[in-house]
Amino acid sequence: MENLREFLLQARTIAVLGAHPNPAKAAFYVPDYLARKGYAVLPVNPAYAGQTLWGQAVVGQLTNLEQPIDIVDVFRRSEALMGHLDDILAARPRLVWLQSGIVNEAFAETLRQAGIQVVQDRCLMVVHRQLLG
Repeated sequence: MENLREFLLQARTIAVLGAHPNPAKAAFYVPDYLARKGYAVLPVNPAYAGQTLWGQAVVGQLTNLEQPIDIVDVFRRSEALMGHLDDILAARPRLVWLQSGIVNEAFAETLRQAGIQVVQDRCLMVVHRQLLG
């Protein structure tokens, strides 16, 4: 994706698919970093629905969120991604970010065909630090 720096500067809301309350897990400390950088971080994980993370109620799926989403930051195994496809397409984020180690070409291509940009196998926290310090 070209102009990632500009996109990250303009983005305001990041939904975190697979958000986790355990501070030792990347699905907690990456979104925690992003929340401290000023993004509205919206946690999505049916296992923790009703709990609160980053000042927001955890919801069971993306379509339960009220506001428009700039980025969906995904912390799910590559083989589980297709199960989230309909939810992501319905939520219409501008970008879907698959964290380090997560790659699924068929999933990514389906999103691109729908006009949603995709980044695969990169840590959003690391890239944010590189581009925006």
